[in-house]
Amino acid sequence: MADTDKKDKPDLARGIASGDLPEGAMIEGTLGGDTVLLLRRDGAVRAIGARCTHLGAPLAKGIVAEGELRCPWHHARFSLETGEAVGAPAFDPLPCYRAEERDGHITVTGRREAAATPAARSPGKVVIVGGGAGGHACAEWLTRAGHGAAVTLVSDDPDPPYDRTFCSKQYLSGKATRAATRLAPESVHRGEGPRLLCDRAVSVDLGAEEVVTAGGERLPYDALVIATGAAPLRPDVPGFDRPNVHTLRSLADADALIAAAETARTVAVVGASFIGLEVAAAMIARDKSVTVVAPEPVPLANVLGAAVGRFVQGLHADKGVTFRLGRRVTGFDGTALTLDDDSRIEADLVVLGTGVAPRTDLAESAGLALADRDEGGGIAVDGLLRTSASGIYAVGDVAAYPDPRSGRRLRVEHWVHAQRQGQHVARVLLGEAAAFAETPFFWSGHYGTSLRYVGHAGSAEDAEVAGDVAKGDFAVTYREDGREAALATCKRDTQSLEVEAAWDREGRAGI
Repeated sequence: MADTDKKDKPDLARGIASGDLPEGAMIEGTLGGDTVLLLRRDGAVRAIGARCTHLGAPLAKGIVAEGELRCPWHHARFSLETGEAVGAPAFDPLPCYRAEERDGHITVTGRREAAATPAARSPGKVVIVGGGAGGHACAEWLTRAGHGAAVTLVSDDPDPPYDRTFCSKQYLSGKATRAATRLAPESVHRGEGPRLLCDRAVSVDLGAEEVVTAGGERLPYDALVIATGAAPLRPDVPGFDRPNVHTLRSLADADALIAAAETARTVAVVGASFIGLEVAAAMIARDKSVTVVAPEPVPLANVLGAAVGRFVQGLHADKGVTFRLGRRVTGFDGTALTLDDDSRIEADLVVLGTGVAPRTDLAESAGLALADRDEGGGIAVDGLLRTSASGIYAVGDVAAYPDPRSGRRLRVEHWVHAQRQGQHVARVLLGEAAAFAETPFFWSGHYGTSLRYVGHAGSAEDAEVAGDVAKGDFAVTYREDGREAALATCKRDTQSLEVEAAWDREGRAGI
């Protein structure tokens, strides 16, 4: 992100008065061509890069908790001491600088080298099945620790790892290039980096400790990480098998949608899910006529509550999206949807946002324990994200893990949460023994309005609203069994960060 107001920031080479940086304060300044964040914590002055390495958020609007700087947009975390990106979705470190305080004056004198990371134990041979959020994050962390050559990343996606959130947001709407979706340069998967094998894992030989691929390779492992994710559901509705009916999960799916939108005039989105509504926004950005059809009376009400759901619906309606709510699709003839009241909706292009199901086939064939349906299904794992078979882990959409705050097993379908689980397994393989206790987090963007959601609530029935939902400035707390379980915010990023940090501490304490 380019800075357009550097002239308004202090030149930290010349410095500032010590009194201008009281305890707890953060000041953004410049050092040559760099934008630097100066802050004082526990009496010590530190200087660190001022822009998140994920998407460039201004870190001065974030918070510091437990020695980490937390990003206000997407909740990435950086070590204040080393600049290391210790929590997804950021992977690249922040630069660190030398800050000096003398005679009531603070100056920044240049960049400093980060302290060397202590050597970790070898994880042995690691096979990761799935190149999505969790799989890539696990491989990236192991590579960062110097063990990339020990990792084989098996992915049935023809593209190298990419940011799947772009598929329904920036890339689909035409605001980002295909290249911008890449999570790592191509060179990462060469030389000493992890091997990327574009193939499909078809079975696990538990006795031999090998993964067998469709291409006939047998991959020995000391540790196996299953990160197979989830697959879109396609309802059994007549006509939903037609070529102009699409689901959206992969970059190739987004390519197909973009190509189809070139000639489509009318787009129908079936399902008022987050993905469905983000697709609707992307199609509006492409000047299409968009109708959203869903059985519920208010979009997202089951997750966010009726008030916030109506607010989100209003954002879309103001941009021209038509809603047909409380209705089900009974058929599609290639040019129009038929609804359960016999009305018809013209549609050159149909996009299904009707949910996903965890991809457990590989785990089932290996005889791994699965979670109960009322726990969301998926692969059952323990606090270290280990499955029922020795040496095998599961992360991301496919993993049902014990949540220390609620005491329940959860399966969470969030991009950042999958990344953090992948990173956690990497740390376990490198010798750390703490159980996974990070608070789920996701964000959703709608025409420049962003919602943040931390925690996990099974329903939105018990909710307390603070602020003005209609004006888009609010915080909604969701409770389960009398305890605070989740928080949704709009224009209250600091509160979202503070609650997430508090719940992280609570989760670690509850283990």
